[in-house]
Amino acid sequence: MEKKSHQVLYRKYRPVSFGEVLGQEMVVASLQDTISTSRISHAYLFAGSRGTGKTSVARIFAREIGTSENDTIEIDAASNRGIDDVRALREGVSALPFDSKYKVYIIDEVHMLTKEAFNALLKTLEEPPRHVIFILATTEIGRLPETVVSRCQVMRFKKPDIKVLTKAVDAISRKEGYSIDSGAAVMIALSGEGSFRDTLGALERVIGSVSGKKIGEEAVLAITGAPRADLLRGFIAALALRDGDKAFEALQKAARGGVQARIFTDLILRSVRFVMLLKYSPNIEKEIAEDISADELAFYKEIAKNAPGINSQTLLVLLDALDAVGYSFSPTLPLEIAVAKICFEGNSAPAARQ
Repeated sequence: MEKKSHQVLYRKYRPVSFGEVLGQEMVVASLQDTISTSRISHAYLFAGSRGTGKTSVARIFAREIGTSENDTIEIDAASNRGIDDVRALREGVSALPFDSKYKVYIIDEVHMLTKEAFNALLKTLEEPPRHVIFILATTEIGRLPETVVSRCQVMRFKKPDIKVLTKAVDAISRKEGYSIDSGAAVMIALSGEGSFRDTLGALERVIGSVSGKKIGEEAVLAITGAPRADLLRGFIAALALRDGDKAFEALQKAARGGVQARIFTDLILRSVRFVMLLKYSPNIEKEIAEDISADELAFYKEIAKNAPGINSQTLLVLLDALDAVGYSFSPTLPLEIAVAKICFEGNSAPAARQ
């Protein structure tokens, strides 16, 4: 018997209907309204960061308006970016569909087209045949000529939040026959940095590294560079008490352990937010309990009882640290500055955020 080829998780669980699309409720609702009212535009522009579902939604939209695979043409503008490629497209546009009402052209990474190619495409976008629909997809809408953007109905895809990604990790793990700790699911979600594709890529690497059917935090730590729970909690406890020495010590341990600075900072922000909410509004506990494990909740509640170092200004300082992680010459420097401000300098937020 021929062995079935392996299919990566992102492709295996790619949504095939609007109901399966996660984190893009406004886009889905708008497209469904367009279809139900028969107000289909001749050109759409799907804009958003990588791995947010632009191409998947474009395919779903094509199917929902009755376009067959024969009449759905996908073009990678990164590889077909010249004027000759667009001229070939323009010739194909004039041909009638094979077996559908529409021919749908999905042009991915459209910002990669050359200036000459954009000029050639513009003429077709202005007056396309009645049977043609263009769906342009881009991660960098700022690189597109305004003349192109203005001729399209723009749909902006937002990054899915950690809650959405965590639920996806948990659901897909179970479909693959694995159980996963809540903390491990959060770490994997954070490692994806707002991309379904990158998140499921991280999950796939973790699955490939475990010997059994249980995914714990240790396995995720080894693959993604996420911090150990005790290290993270030690840092949070130190911030809460404004114990700068212990906070710096935790940072050094994290750095020596190969912890990714961005993931660590993301987890800190998430934890500090929960502590702040429990500190100022204990009645919100029920809502928070829906997003975290009982063990995490108990920890945050205990910390919130005595947390002079955690307040709204703390979160503002940490948000600045998160912004700076990507371009700092030292990965831990933004957090070191944050610790100094929170624990030693009166917890002052930067002037730009005050």
